Amino acid sequence: MIHPAAQVVLAHGVGEVRGLPLPGELVLQTGGVVVLFSFLAVALLWREPRFAGPKAARNPVPARPAGRDAGDGAPPGPGPAPVPRESPPLPTRVGTFDSPSSRFGQAVMLLLATAVIVFGFLGPQDDEANPAPRALYVLLWVGLVPVSLLFGPVWRAINPLRALHRLLAPLRRRPTRPLPDVGYEPAAVGLAAFVWLELVAPMRDVPAVVATFLLLYATIHTAAALRHGPAWFDRCDTFEAYSSLVGALAPLTWDDAPRLRNPLRGLAAVRPAPGLVAFIAVWWGSTVFDGLSGWPGWAQARNLLPVSAAVVDTLVLVALVGIVALLYRLATGRLAAALVPTLIPIATGYTIAHYLTLLLAEGPRALSQLVAPLHELGEAAGVPHPGLVAAVQIGAVLVGHVVAVVVAHDRCLALLPPHRRLADQIPLVLLMVAYTMVGLFLLVIA
Repeated sequence: MIHPAAQVVLAHGVGEVRGLPLPGELVLQTGGVVVLFSFLAVALLWREPRFAGPKAARNPVPARPAGRDAGDGAPPGPGPAPVPRESPPLPTRVGTFDSPSSRFGQAVMLLLATAVIVFGFLGPQDDEANPAPRALYVLLWVGLVPVSLLFGPVWRAINPLRALHRLLAPLRRRPTRPLPDVGYEPAAVGLAAFVWLELVAPMRDVPAVVATFLLLYATIHTAAALRHGPAWFDRCDTFEAYSSLVGALAPLTWDDAPRLRNPLRGLAAVRPAPGLVAFIAVWWGSTVFDGLSGWPGWAQARNLLPVSAAVVDTLVLVALVGIVALLYRLATGRLAAALVPTLIPIATGYTIAHYLTLLLAEGPRALSQLVAPLHELGEAAGVPHPGLVAAVQIGAVLVGHVVAVVVAHDRCLALLPPHRRLADQIPLVLLMVAYTMVGLFLLVIA
């Protein structure tokens, strides 16, 4: 059933999102209570690690005497030893993701991406008549989340840049160089550039602008892969990293063949790596900014300032990303690298909740544009009854936070000595409660 009050208007790059048709105070109180209750439950019932992450169970973090670590700038005093920055290279072959069928999918996607870029430059410069904006903002950015959540890191299987790299690799004149230990840092930079384009850039819905971004993105990452080999895409390609992190929660694994698994084990297996905190901070902070900018009062407040809207939005976006990273590091201290994968369910849940109406309304139009780019689009599709949408949105936020609490508790059990296990989790749990209430509040006011 399509509810007429749930229509989506065109303003968010290529669409807009709707808030919750429920009492805000009740929603916020419920969210905070659920997260706190889940922590109390696992604290009482979950006494031993069950899904310990890499090296966690074999290398618990002991308490240590007062002193200053050489070179880490940490204040003196007792506390857990810092968790090492792990960034082992991911395998270049991951089961069926490097199979002939996967290579065929990458080749097909390369042809489709090329067509989108060409049509973005040469086609009508109107998002209603050109598929480029919806292909990037709706199908890739938003659609990749539910698909990866169900089936795993699918972008790795169909990444068109891998096919482009295979085509150009025989032309390389010099041998590849070892991939530096950059972890997710290039992906975080690419994500920051993308969210600025999507949420701030004044001409973000112009097809030629979208095509320029896609062309520059493909050129930079293909050149880097030619220099360092295809392992570059594993963590440094923004969209592959994005899909892989969400895919850690998928009930399917593709190590040798598709099989079912416990999603909590998949999340616990995400290894700490440089740049992962930055990537999650950009992801979560930009989604918070998108929710804030959808508040009607935001435009009014921004117009009162004597600088352009783009400058204000850029500064606020950067500030929110910085606040997210700072609060997380203050809440976790030396365990920041080890615990950051536990924020993936929070970012995933809020992304689904925030962009649900956009995907439901604009997703079918985006697909129809790809099939018939020169045909006139119909009206944006309606979304299901607001009550059903609200239930899915609230459920996505709460489930994401509960999963984060459970996995964080399990990892702390493996990393910390018994007398520190609960006390050291309290700042992170309080931060998760705050994240829950902020996410739900932004859904209410949108």
